[in-house]
Amino acid sequence: MIRKTISFILTFIFLIVSTTLKAQQESAKKPQFLQYENNTWVDSIMKTLSVEEKIAQLIMVRAYSNKGDDHKQALLKLIEEQKIGGLIFFQGDPKSQVQLMNDYQNASKVPLLGAMDAEWGLGMRLDHTISYPFQMALGAIQDDALLYDMGVEVARQLKRTGIHINFAPVVDVNNNANNPVINYRSFGENKNNVANKASAYMRGMQDQLVLTTAKHFPGHGDTDVDSHYALPQINHSLQRLDTLELFPFQKLIAAGLGGVMVAHLNIPALDSTGVPSTLSKPIVTDLLKDQMGFEGLIITDAMTMKAVTQGHSPGVVDRDAILAGNDVVELVESVPSTILELKKALKNGLISQEEIDRRVRKVLAVKQWVGLDAYTAVNPEHIVADVNSAEAQLLHQKLVAASLTVLKNDNHLLPFQQLDEVKFASISISASSETPFQKSLKLYTKVDAYQVPMEATSEDILKLKDQLKAYDQLIIGIHDDSQRPSNSLKFSTAVQVFISELSQNNQSIVAFFKNPYVLDKLENVEKAAGLIVAYQDSKQSQELTAQLLFGGIGASGKLPVSIGEKFKYGDGLDLEGGIRFSYTLPEAVGMDSDILRRGIDSLMQQAMDLKAIPGGQILVAKNQKVVFHKAYGLHTYSDTIKVKTEDLYDLASVTKISSAMAAVMKLYDEQKFDLDGTLADHLPSFKNSNKAAISFRDILTHQARFQPWIPFYKNMYRNNGSYKWWTIKKDSSVQYPVKIAKNMFLHRNYEDKIVKAIRTSPLLDKKAYVYSDFFFILAPRVVESMVPDDFSSYLQRSFYQPLGATSITYNPMTKYALKDIVPTENDFYFRHIPIHGTVHDEGAIMLGGVSGHAGLFANANDLAKLMQMYLNMGTYGGKRYIEEATFQNFSKTQFPESDNKRALGFDKRRPNKAGIVNNTAADASESSFGHTGFTGTMVWMDPEADLLYIFLSNRVSPTRDNVRLYNLNTRTEIQQVLYEAIKGGEKKE
Repeated sequence: MIRKTISFILTFIFLIVSTTLKAQQESAKKPQFLQYENNTWVDSIMKTLSVEEKIAQLIMVRAYSNKGDDHKQALLKLIEEQKIGGLIFFQGDPKSQVQLMNDYQNASKVPLLGAMDAEWGLGMRLDHTISYPFQMALGAIQDDALLYDMGVEVARQLKRTGIHINFAPVVDVNNNANNPVINYRSFGENKNNVANKASAYMRGMQDQLVLTTAKHFPGHGDTDVDSHYALPQINHSLQRLDTLELFPFQKLIAAGLGGVMVAHLNIPALDSTGVPSTLSKPIVTDLLKDQMGFEGLIITDAMTMKAVTQGHSPGVVDRDAILAGNDVVELVESVPSTILELKKALKNGLISQEEIDRRVRKVLAVKQWVGLDAYTAVNPEHIVADVNSAEAQLLHQKLVAASLTVLKNDNHLLPFQQLDEVKFASISISASSETPFQKSLKLYTKVDAYQVPMEATSEDILKLKDQLKAYDQLIIGIHDDSQRPSNSLKFSTAVQVFISELSQNNQSIVAFFKNPYVLDKLENVEKAAGLIVAYQDSKQSQELTAQLLFGGIGASGKLPVSIGEKFKYGDGLDLEGGIRFSYTLPEAVGMDSDILRRGIDSLMQQAMDLKAIPGGQILVAKNQKVVFHKAYGLHTYSDTIKVKTEDLYDLASVTKISSAMAAVMKLYDEQKFDLDGTLADHLPSFKNSNKAAISFRDILTHQARFQPWIPFYKNMYRNNGSYKWWTIKKDSSVQYPVKIAKNMFLHRNYEDKIVKAIRTSPLLDKKAYVYSDFFFILAPRVVESMVPDDFSSYLQRSFYQPLGATSITYNPMTKYALKDIVPTENDFYFRHIPIHGTVHDEGAIMLGGVSGHAGLFANANDLAKLMQMYLNMGTYGGKRYIEEATFQNFSKTQFPESDNKRALGFDKRRPNKAGIVNNTAADASESSFGHTGFTGTMVWMDPEADLLYIFLSNRVSPTRDNVRLYNLNTRTEIQQVLYEAIKGGEKKE
């Protein structure tokens, strides 16, 4: 009874398996392009072709778009005289290729198929186009949907350049680390991963009507010979080939694969005669067609490769490839010879006319499927912009980011946390100048950069090692000198020893921008505290790896190959990101980059052309992603120094919310500052003043009846215009320590005079909104009454250093070269010199350059970190600086029923009596807040849109009398562009 039951079960399983296999074979029999029932167009073409012309349809030849008119004329002659079926494009540029393809199509009797090896996109062949990650990097990605998206986008770009067939994907299983020709071009060593990735990529392309050709059949992964130069031999058994090398091909065939490219390989288990697989009927016809059920287009690998040409004559070898079962021969050495040899084969009965016709009909069916039955010329205009669209670039970023693989992260060192407690250095190996990796690291905090050439000597390295002793955290970038990630190591012995020593430091992070197989050739690299594999040395890989280290993005990649005994297939640690800025494209947050770029560029150019400003910096972030960061123009109208994104600007009144308000909110959290308290609570001299009972809530909303300002510097003059004898001296001393300018030092007690002037100033008659600097001038004294530090040190310790906002500083001349600081005004009122490197505001410079109302300098990127913390309601980088409830309170309008719309220290949207808002963009929300500055600065945050906007300029150059920036309303006009870009992004969706 038991035997009968077992027998029944086995029979049932056999029937299920057989039915499934049969169903798969049936679905695989007819690729999508062959499912057309209406072959009217194919029939009409067939009737017009001679025998020679039919054979020519099975031939594709090499084409370039960068080889001049002689090459073009030679191809036109082949097209017109031989009637070839298609062209395979190699190096050139997209516009030239399109123009040439249009000319070639016009000269052809039958529309030509255009093909290209675009395994990683157009960038594999054409200049000024995108190169997506190599397939080994793609093999690390865990979301195959991204591979489908890549297929869709690559297909779009191919069609835009007049191409119909992509000789991709590579479906070879690379299980030989020494493979010289496949290697990084493979999705990896796991057959399922290879099959799944290749299938997704294939479906993306074929869904857009671009034919794919899986290669290199029957599997080129386990070879150590390059078939371009010799015939590789694969000695595996039939069972091994069936279960591994052939597996991805069978899976893709079942998924509707349209084309297969046959490699030049010697595989005794499949054909014992020793002929290359391209010429083997047992491999092409018996195996691929009959056993595996493939009915799509079969194309040879290049018929000029030595693996197939050795021992074979031109024409004869191409004939043999067709006789073996291939449908198309590519890159033949002689088109006339190929046609002649196939005509002889027909005459000698080696192949029938019916069989030739069947293959020609298949080629024509492909031409019909890709749309050549209704051919129209491709428009070359704007083609470079079209193939480099923002969406295409964003996909590139997504693919690279998803591939990044973290192999080591000891003690959860990554992403870096306590930036203020660590001194960072980056060392780029195999680099002679600062790398994109190092530049991107500096976006997050101060990271000193060093480079080590690949041939560096022991003496060179010894000097560097002494310098590195001063650092707590070493970030080592190991770079590649080759265009493609070769499996080789060219570093000098001294450099290799240096890498080994650095890796054994328990605070070293290694970012590996080379072929991952090379990790096995470096001693001790696996001992690094952190190890990230980026697979290739592209600009995108470097920039995104830097973002990964600081938590701008996360990591989910898994190793697609094993690295000796060090790491295994599938290794990779997940790392959460999103704690700090990432740097990306507007489309990543649903904004239209074209609207954003055009709008900002045109308004900035207008402002510069009309001499409203000599230059500036703009930064836009949405959802904590920096989507626009650009420098414009010059430092001043009269010089040639271009503004850089790293340059420092005088923030003017933006200092108020960047210094005093940060401190006040933190102290409010600590219950040391009371909004219902008064100046007298912190400054005893104010107890008997007319300001003793005025609350901070009224003070911070500018309705405390304070005077708008006092021109303190004017009180230093006699009636004849000279300084009062005790105020200013030419030389510094204990009595005159405050440097105003060269040969201009202020008495040490003058700050007390300023405080007294504020204390004794009369109050305005009416309690209403009047903007005043008084509290912010006093803020350092108020804050210092509650903390052990001086005002500047407190801010650095509490905010700027932990945020990594290292350029936010008072008195920048003590830290930066003048060339890195943008000048402001030619001061004809007080100092009588051009102001460069010191604060523009007269009151602030009289206070030693440190005040709560002015004095801070910063670049847009660092200022953005503080403002993003505000926008996040008190958090950034995984750390809380200010309680959310505190920030919500301080950033909201305090007296909504009055005409005063100010928040506590922050400005808000202020409609005029007609309801028109001029101080912000019209579309800024009611909950938005920010501040502007006298020198032409503006920062604004909109919680509803999760939008941050920073505008830095020096509109006071050369004089404060220049108010064109105000008249043009450039700052808020640019801010409105941000909202238009959001609307534009919504329309795209």
